[in-house]
Amino acid sequence: MKRRAFVQSGAVVLCLGAGLVRGASIVNVRIWPAPDYSRVTIESDSPLQATQSMVNNPPRLAVDIAGISLNPALKELVAKVRQDDPTIAGIRVGQYTADVVRLVIDLKQSVRPQVFSLTPIAAYQHRLVLDLYPLQAIDPLDALIAQHVPTPAAGKAADPMADLLAQRGSRGDLPPAVAGNSTTPLGPPAKPVSTSKAVESTSPGAFMGPSPPLTGTDRLIVIALDPGHGGEDPGAIGPGGTQEKNVVLQLAFLLRERINAASVKGNPMRAYLTRDADFFVPLHVRVQKARRVQADLFVSLHADAFYTPAPQGASVFALSQGGASSSAARWMAAKENKADLIGGLNVKAKDAVVQSALLDMSTTAQISDSLKLGGTLLREMGRVGKLHKGSVEQASFAVLKAPDIPSVLVEAAFISNPEEEKKLITEDYQNQIADALMRGISAYFGKNPPLARTRTVG
Repeated sequence: MKRRAFVQSGAVVLCLGAGLVRGASIVNVRIWPAPDYSRVTIESDSPLQATQSMVNNPPRLAVDIAGISLNPALKELVAKVRQDDPTIAGIRVGQYTADVVRLVIDLKQSVRPQVFSLTPIAAYQHRLVLDLYPLQAIDPLDALIAQHVPTPAAGKAADPMADLLAQRGSRGDLPPAVAGNSTTPLGPPAKPVSTSKAVESTSPGAFMGPSPPLTGTDRLIVIALDPGHGGEDPGAIGPGGTQEKNVVLQLAFLLRERINAASVKGNPMRAYLTRDADFFVPLHVRVQKARRVQADLFVSLHADAFYTPAPQGASVFALSQGGASSSAARWMAAKENKADLIGGLNVKAKDAVVQSALLDMSTTAQISDSLKLGGTLLREMGRVGKLHKGSVEQASFAVLKAPDIPSVLVEAAFISNPEEEKKLITEDYQNQIADALMRGISAYFGKNPPLARTRTVG
């Protein structure tokens, strides 16, 4: 009866892998909950073949995996569902036929599922990926407003942040909304820290609490912070086992606190994170999110790595329309651009093809502003630690290709260097880096005040 119900629902069948594999072994299973989408990954030693069926009332997804038997690894999926997962309510697994295992994913909301396979790369073997995108995607701009605008009490006016955001352009002038946002951390918040003395502070509670009164200002300044990697993509891993994705996320939290408590010449600043928890965001979506909130700057945070432990020091990169400024910059861009492959991008998805056109719209003006921003950040970072190179380098980084937002990629230190790895995981050094980046952002706006301007949309 259940099988007939799935067929009658208008099931979509998707075949994955080169062919039916008998005796494939499941080596790991993972679940990555996020506001953007929830991901289920099944890793095996050989390709899997699967079909999917969606039922809408109540919403659930059935996935039949052929050629395998139920094993302890698959059973672990049941216990790995988190209560705060915004999409998945629970998972049931069972041996449906002699050689087919069925997963039934009970959903909290209607979704648009993407089921696809990935070939081995980096530390991963074959992966079967189930991405569950909510039909009602969260608009990043709405989420940014909701983060800072409390519900007004009776007789009290609402926080004027919504009006300030409205000044940035009508919603019809913005790119289409993307699936997700980054405003409600799923992990523990960063510890409160004091802001840099070089920054004009507004309120010490400006991080996650109600925004301070914003009076006498011209407009809001939005900084998009992009913690690199995440989810299936751990980024570089230090000799002590430190994962880049975790270090840069913590650094983003610290920098967000400073930005949210700062202003430039009376203009309040707010930070927007492309991800605020451990989940994967494709490179083009990071760019799209920044443009959706009409960010004034885009700062992508990373921790460098090399084949040997000797290299050390911080670096800052900007986009290049031509060749890379050095062979090292070219190598670094190629490595960072692999994030989509490691993180697991569905290359057949139509959205990725459409959005790839956006990444060819970089302008000379954007690169010039990015170099100015990069220079100020590099100088400030040189005050707290070693620099790998004393000038901003350039290469074709996919994540820096917003045509209308000055964008830089910051490598805070070499996580592959044992000494720098130890420093990166200390609260003191993370605070020093966050202070340096905040000073650099403030110095940039001191010389390049934000102006009202028409954004290029695509």
